[in-house]
Amino acid sequence: MVKRILVVEDESIVLLDITIMLKDAGFDVVGHARNGEKAIELAHALQPDLVLMDIKMPKMNGLKASDVISNTFQIPVLLLTAFSQREYIDEAKRANIVGYLVKPITEANLIPAVEIALLQAANTKKYQERNAQLDETLANRKVIEKAKGIIMKRKNVTEEIAYNKLRRLSMDKQLSMETVARLIISNDQKQVNR
Repeated sequence: MVKRILVVEDESIVLLDITIMLKDAGFDVVGHARNGEKAIELAHALQPDLVLMDIKMPKMNGLKASDVISNTFQIPVLLLTAFSQREYIDEAKRANIVGYLVKPITEANLIPAVEIALLQAANTKKYQERNAQLDETLANRKVIEKAKGIIMKRKNVTEEIAYNKLRRLSMDKQLSMETVARLIISNDQKQVNR
């Protein structure tokens, strides 16, 4: 699958050079912007796989725009800059940037940086999805444990018997154990509130 890239650069020659290098390497350059505000607008509209962003630009600088793009749209950003001062690097770390290239940009340093940035972004997305899955699993276990506790208390049974009752109800009703557990908790709260 061809990766889609948005290029944000206020210098026309640099913008053209980067676009040609990316296209020659097989990437799809889906849009161009010359300032941070337009970059945010295009990132939202185009949903590219990666944004290449210059730091020094009119209206809104690349660091501020990168912060909005990476945090709002979860689109990775690779910064391009003529500045290698520590303050820019430190600010770039806080803005959740996946890479940082110092100009002049050549094909020899651009293409590997883009490929690594895309790989890092894909890995980050996998980890975030895995964490969300683990959070959901943990939340479901807590719900099942709470429902099991309610059954144990109401029926005066052991944990194993309560779990088996919950499992049997799940199979009989053809609902997930989490759904049955939520129903038990909901019914228990209704009885408490009467």
